[in-house]
Amino acid sequence: MDATDKKILDCLQSDATLSIAEISERIGLSQTPCWRRIQNLESTGVVRKRVALLDRSKLNVGVTVFVSLKTNQHNQAWLQNFATIVDEFPEVMEFYRMSGGVDYLLKIVVPDIAAYDAVYKRIIEKVDLFDVSSAFAMEEIKFETQLPLDYVH
Repeated sequence: MDATDKKILDCLQSDATLSIAEISERIGLSQTPCWRRIQNLESTGVVRKRVALLDRSKLNVGVTVFVSLKTNQHNQAWLQNFATIVDEFPEVMEFYRMSGGVDYLLKIVVPDIAAYDAVYKRIIEKVDLFDVSSAFAMEEIKFETQLPLDYVH
């Protein structure tokens, strides 16, 4: 990964709809080598996919809930089953295995508290959990999708 690849990634993170011609012009590289570099970044998994960012409030999923989960099951089979179940919930936007006092953290988006309660009930119906704690985001102050590229080497 060199400075040119970083420039390409910066362009793609800013606007994934840019054409090869637009990216090439912005970074000062002809189209064919630019296209090859993008293909390489995609084939090696650096670029996982290109997506559109949607406005959650316009889609009636403006409430964000962070759900901290604890379990007394700490084995691979339980985790695989739990991950499969969580994957069935389109409301779950992010899912992390944590260190410290919480075992797992979910980021869930829903229209309102009643919708979250329905998701919560569906989760606990399918998974045996020791403790569940929910925190509702009052205001989104920063939301960023662009990863910092200064650490790439």
